[in-house]
Amino acid sequence: MFLEAISAVSCSGLGTFSNSNTILSPSSSNLNLVLPKKRENGFVVFAEKASVPLTGVVFQPFEEVKKGDLMVPIAPQLSLARQRFSEECEAAINEQINVEYNVSYVYHSMYAYFDRDNVALKGLAKFFKESSEEEREHAEKLMQYQNIRGGRVKLHTITMPPAEFDHIEKGDALYAMELALSLEKLTNEKLLNLHSVADQNNDPQMADFIESEFLEEQVNCTLCVCVCVCVLDKRINLIDLTT
Repeated sequence: MFLEAISAVSCSGLGTFSNSNTILSPSSSNLNLVLPKKRENGFVVFAEKASVPLTGVVFQPFEEVKKGDLMVPIAPQLSLARQRFSEECEAAINEQINVEYNVSYVYHSMYAYFDRDNVALKGLAKFFKESSEEEREHAEKLMQYQNIRGGRVKLHTITMPPAEFDHIEKGDALYAMELALSLEKLTNEKLLNLHSVADQNNDPQMADFIESEFLEEQVNCTLCVCVCVCVLDKRINLIDLTT
């Protein structure tokens, strides 16, 4: 009864199914069904597979990895991770490492000065000790990035900082803080130069690293030292007015 009912149905635009093996082509503008098999309770309905030819393979990994800059280096002294990392960028990072260590060394000397028993400015001693540690962390962060990119860390000579920071007119606190402000501005200038080297060598990864890890923080550090200079300068001027 079911088969007879199906064969009697006429669908507009589809025509009449003459038998259970009728296949309507998927290229037709009408709905295409396939009724090839009969089960005990009816038909199995499925779509006909369309044979769409491939237009070509764009990515051929086994061929592209044969390029010279993608091959694993044979020489044991060469980095396995290095890729699109110029020698100029490598040298610039080593220079910035030296800048950070030099500034850290100066701040450490300031910490030792203000921690003396005959100076005893413990707040400034704490400030410069933390500043020294922060600059050293910056140097270590640059060293880590150098290794990640496959560069070689080369530490340069560190200049010996002064041991005395007293000043006849300004006093030791203001003089040291003004020196710190100059060092922060110098560090910022060096970081901007490092970023320029990354741009000139078309190294967006290095540029992003400098932007995200250093530039914003450096601006905030400079502002912090600026505030300290202003406070100390006003206090000294106030003392001059009262004497």
